[in-house]
Amino acid sequence: MKPTLVIMAAGIGSRYGGLKQIDPVGPSGEIVLDYSVYDAIQTGFGKVVFIIRPDIEEAFKEVIGHKLDGKIQVEYVYQTLEKLPDGGSVPAGRTKPWGTGQAVLMAAPVVHEPFAVINADDFYGRDSFRAVAEQLQKTDVNSTDFCMAGFYIKNTLSEHGGVARGYCDVENGKLKHIVERFNIERKDDGVIHYAGGTMNDNDMVSMNTWGFTPKLFDFLERGFEAFLAQKGNELKSEFYLLDVVDGMISRGEAEVTVSPTAEKWMGVTYADDKPQVMA
Repeated sequence: MKPTLVIMAAGIGSRYGGLKQIDPVGPSGEIVLDYSVYDAIQTGFGKVVFIIRPDIEEAFKEVIGHKLDGKIQVEYVYQTLEKLPDGGSVPAGRTKPWGTGQAVLMAAPVVHEPFAVINADDFYGRDSFRAVAEQLQKTDVNSTDFCMAGFYIKNTLSEHGGVARGYCDVENGKLKHIVERFNIERKDDGVIHYAGGTMNDNDMVSMNTWGFTPKLFDFLERGFEAFLAQKGNELKSEFYLLDVVDGMISRGEAEVTVSPTAEKWMGVTYADDKPQVMA
């Protein structure tokens, strides 16, 4: 059974200042997603699922979707504020999406095989896809044996501002704990700082390069309901995928194998990142 690639492409991209998911960066007008899907096909993925917003559907399909006809099976699912469990409601004034946890949950109706999850606007390198694909191809579809590609923080920084990353505590190749750290950047002193402390160059982080089975959806569904009960009235709180995974690990409900990669991340977190990515 070939694994599926689920791509989170519904983010607004406020720091970047535009619809960065479909912004050309390649020499012939390729977008970052073109490279991701190409690498996924080369490493054995059999289907791609795009999580998008309805308002970008037409432009999204024109830029990338139609180019994949005949190359790989494609599905589209939609993340909106209104897609909530029965009884849920959107608080007045909220415009921010509900987060990565809700985004991945939207793929549940079309994903029935082990699957990877990535961001649409991040370049991961083929080795990252290969590492996750190899794990997924030997994973039982009914298990909670998950995996992820682990990046060294030194390879994931932007020269133009702070970034957010999931800091990973790894022991004997297994993820023990993951927590979001914000405003990570290398300062003039040469040290990597974040909002709360410092990090070592080889500290491992998640770039949302996950490998799951459909069992994850049960936990996302319950977690989203609990999140809405606690924080559903807030205007900017987000339901994070990594929080669900971390909770499963802490309760002994899942195991996550970490495959380190020396790949260098590239992305357009800020508009000033684009020339370097293009080069």
